[in-house]
Amino acid sequence: MTLLTQAQNAGLAKRLDALDLRLRDDIRATLLQSGDQTYIELAGLVHDLGDEAAANQLIGIDDTLIERHVQELRAIEAARRRLADGSINCCIECGDDIGYKRLRVYPVALRCLVCQAQHEKTHAHEGAPRM
Repeated sequence: MTLLTQAQNAGLAKRLDALDLRLRDDIRATLLQSGDQTYIELAGLVHDLGDEAAANQLIGIDDTLIERHVQELRAIEAARRRLADGSINCCIECGDDIGYKRLRVYPVALRCLVCQAQHEKTHAHEGAPRM
């Protein structure tokens, strides 16, 4: 595994900090917006089943968005730990280099391009709705 330079590590740390700040701002904005839109406002005072379903869906979207942001924050924290212990450039599948160019674009990457492509093929339908 190739060790990254001090400048590369500093650049990745800065990128992780920027991602963290953006996500926290997004979470804050979503929570503020959802706090302004109570269920009654979304469904209306006199609502039918369609209005109620739409309100439930909008509330669910906010919850899902916040959960996605929280998962991304966890990935950022894990990347910071890997950066601190020097393993951020190590693929979790094969142990080869992930590559600085890839990390610069996606600093929470866990796999090299080859392993990521295989992972996506293998897990392409996970979490897909069942019909």
